[in-house]
Amino acid sequence: MEMSDRFCQGTRADVSSVSTSAATDPMTEEILRDDLRFYFMSPCEKYRTRRQLPWKLAVQILKIFMITLQLILFGLNNQLVVSYKEENLMAFKSLFLKGYSGVDEDDYSIAVYTKQSVYDSLHYVIDQYSQLGNLSVGPVSYAEENEKFLPLIICKKSYKKGSTEPSKEVYDIDAELETVCLTLDPESTKTWRMNNASFFELDFYRLVDIEITFTLKGINLQTVRSHELPDCYSFFVKILFDNSCHSGKVKLTLDFEAVSSVCKNWKISGTAQKSTHYLLIFDGFVIVVCLSSAVLCTRSIILAVRLLQRFSSFCLENYNQKVCEDDQREFLNGWYILVIISDVLAIIGSILKMEIQAKSMTNYDVCSIFLGTSTLMVWVGVIRYLAYFEKYNVLILTMRAALPKVLRFCCCAGMIYLGYTFCGWIVLGPYHEKFEGLSRVAECLFSLVNGDDMFPTFAEFEQKNTMVWLFSRAYLYSFISLFIYMVLSLFIALITDAYETIKGYQMTGFPMTELQRFLMGQKEGFSLQGQEGVGTECGEAETIHPSVMLCCCKSVPKDDTIILIS
Repeated sequence: MEMSDRFCQGTRADVSSVSTSAATDPMTEEILRDDLRFYFMSPCEKYRTRRQLPWKLAVQILKIFMITLQLILFGLNNQLVVSYKEENLMAFKSLFLKGYSGVDEDDYSIAVYTKQSVYDSLHYVIDQYSQLGNLSVGPVSYAEENEKFLPLIICKKSYKKGSTEPSKEVYDIDAELETVCLTLDPESTKTWRMNNASFFELDFYRLVDIEITFTLKGINLQTVRSHELPDCYSFFVKILFDNSCHSGKVKLTLDFEAVSSVCKNWKISGTAQKSTHYLLIFDGFVIVVCLSSAVLCTRSIILAVRLLQRFSSFCLENYNQKVCEDDQREFLNGWYILVIISDVLAIIGSILKMEIQAKSMTNYDVCSIFLGTSTLMVWVGVIRYLAYFEKYNVLILTMRAALPKVLRFCCCAGMIYLGYTFCGWIVLGPYHEKFEGLSRVAECLFSLVNGDDMFPTFAEFEQKNTMVWLFSRAYLYSFISLFIYMVLSLFIALITDAYETIKGYQMTGFPMTELQRFLMGQKEGFSLQGQEGVGTECGEAETIHPSVMLCCCKSVPKDDTIILIS
C-alpha cells in the first residue's frame, strides 16, 4: 500500500523506501482501528458494541450522590460550630465591654474618648470577670490547670519616659517601650485592686495600649440535637485598649481564639453514639467508592497511553509518520485527571471528617475545604458525560475554543486593572474606606465593573479636598467607561465569536485530523512525507459532518489571528 499525501509531522523520507515499508497487515490495522474506536465511544455505545457495563459511569453517579450527601451532613454540623463561636463572641463582648451596643464600629468593638471612660471600662472588665459565674447564662466558666484557676493577665505598654507640651509644640519621648504586667485570681479581686492601685495610674501621653487576656472553658451542647457528641472549647480571650494613635480616641477590641477538644469525662444517653457510628460507616463507604473511581480512571489513563503508543508505533513502522500533537492530546483525557484529583480530595476530606466524628481532631475549616473542593470538581466532571450529546457539547467546545484568547485578553486587561488598583489605593485610600487597602480596592473596582454599588462609591467621597475630589471623579468615570463599555464588551465578543465558530462547524462539519481519518478508514488521509502540495495538514481544510464524528475527537481549529490590544 503506497501513500500519496504529506505527513502531519516528521522527517522527509524517500518515496521508494516508504512504499516498501508501507505494506501493512490488514488484520493488525483493523484490530488497532477497532480498539481506538471503542476507546472513544460513549458508555452506552460501548455497552451496545461489546456488552461492557459502564462501571465508571455507575461509580461516578453513585459518588455524586454520596459526596453531596456527605457534604450536606458535614455542612449542617459545621454551621452549628460556627454559630456557637459567633454567638459566644457576641456574648463576651456584651459581658466585658461597657456600653457595647451589639454592633462593632469599623474594625474595633467600641471607642472611648475620656480618661474616666477608660478607667470605667478597665474596671468593668475586671468586675465582670470576677462575677462571671453569676452573670453568664451559658455553660462557661474559668479555665483550670492542676485544680487551680488560670489567672487573668493585664499588661500595659507605654513609652519608657517622656513629656509633651502641645501648646508650646514641645515634646520629649523615649521611643523604647516598656511593658508592665499583673495577674489576677478571680477569687481575690477586691484585695488585688487595692494592692495594685498604682498600676492604674495611667500617663495617657505615654500609654500605647492595655491588653487583658484570660482563658474560659465552654461546652457546645447544641450538637446533641443533631446526634453528635458535644465538644469542649477553650476560649483564649483578648481585650485590647488601643491608644497607639494618641488621637484622643481609645479603641476597645475583644476577640478570642476558640479551640475545641474532646471532653475528658462525659456521659450521654440516647442515640447520639449510635448515629456517630452510622456516620463513620457512611464515610468509610465514601472512601471505598472514591478509591474505586480513582482506580478505574487511572486504568483508563494507562489504557489511553498504551493505545497512543500502539498508534504511534503503527504510524512509524508502516508510514514513517509521527502522530501530530493535536492527535496526541485526544488520548490525554483531562476529565480523568480531574476525577482523580477530586477523588483524592474527597478521600482526605472523608478521613478528616471521620477524625472529627471520632473527636480525634477538631479542625473543621481544613476538612470543609477538602470536601467542598472535591464536591465542586465532582459536579464539574458531570459535564464530560453531557459532552456525548451534541447540543450540550456546544458549551464545552466553546470554552475550549475561547479559553486561549480569553486568557491572553485577561492578561492584557489585568495590567490596566492593576494600574487602577495601585493608583486608587495611594490617592483615594486616605479619603474613602473602600480604598484603604489593596485588596479592598481590587474588590471595589470589580464591583464597579459588574455595575454594583456605583452611586454609593461616588457619594461617599467628601469634598474636604477639592483636588482629590476632582481626581476621584476623573478616576471613577474613566475606569467605569473603559472597563464596562470596552473591556467587558470585548470579553463577551471573544466568547460570542468562539460560539458562532462552533455552531458553524456543527452545521458544516469539523476539520478532520489524521486520527479521525484513520478511525474512519480513510487510508488516503495518511500522506507521504516529502511530496509537496498533496493532501492536507493535520486538522486543516477537510471536514467531516458531525453526525459521523466521534464527539471525543472533535478538534477546534487554531485561529489566533485576532489582535486583542494594539
